[in-house]
Amino acid sequence: MKINYTTKNQRLNVEINSDSVKDAFKELAIFQEVFDEDSCQLCHNEELQFVVRTVDRNDFYELKCKKCFAKLAYGQHKSGGSLFPKRKNSEGNYDNNQGWHKWNGGNENV
Repeated sequence: MKINYTTKNQRLNVEINSDSVKDAFKELAIFQEVFDEDSCQLCHNEELQFVVRTVDRNDFYELKCKKCFAKLAYGQHKSGGSLFPKRKNSEGNYDNNQGWHKWNGGNENV
């Protein structure tokens, strides 16, 4: 089974090959969760950039807004190594920014 999927903003296209509907569903869900973000949730700009920072041999994955420089951080699953967007704030709760934040002198989510 072969699936072609294009992100909401039409910038990325992926071809997913799978042996079963369940596997195809899972692969598509993983792709959408990581790559289908279409705008910054702080300023609503659609120009986004994927960023990987390496600190002490650890990679940190982020999506950065090119206008206001807000970021959406991605976590890594302990098994399998896949990524997921970190949607909770520093208190462990969901907020209106859907995980987007920017540093402003010690005040996040500004």
